[in-house]
Amino acid sequence: MSTILLVTDNDRVIDSIHSALTDPDTTIIDERDPAMASDVAYTEEVDAVLVDMRVGSMGAIAVTHAMRNAAVDVDPIPVTILLDRDVDEFLARRSGAAHWVLKTAPASELRQSVYPAGSDT
Repeated sequence: MSTILLVTDNDRVIDSIHSALTDPDTTIIDERDPAMASDVAYTEEVDAVLVDMRVGSMGAIAVTHAMRNAAVDVDPIPVTILLDRDVDEFLARRSGAAHWVLKTAPASELRQSVYPAGSDT
């Protein structure tokens, strides 16, 4: 069983991610307020965080930094950034995110970014 935190305020992104990742062994928690992402992630003990490149006033880079800063005395939760464009990969790479994928990527690529090869999920 895995729990994923989805940080976005875009209903189409929510629908797309739920369609791609929902299965009997996966729970997805939706969070529309990026300022709450790290609190929710560590309180709910999620396995992974998916964050939209543009969400609220923070954006994915700020959310990724907040997640890293919140990982005091605990293992950091891997963050996957949902990119708007290929060129955003540069920002994602510099943010410290574990993975990144275009929002328009096929479901299989999205699943691979959340459950990398060798993971137990």
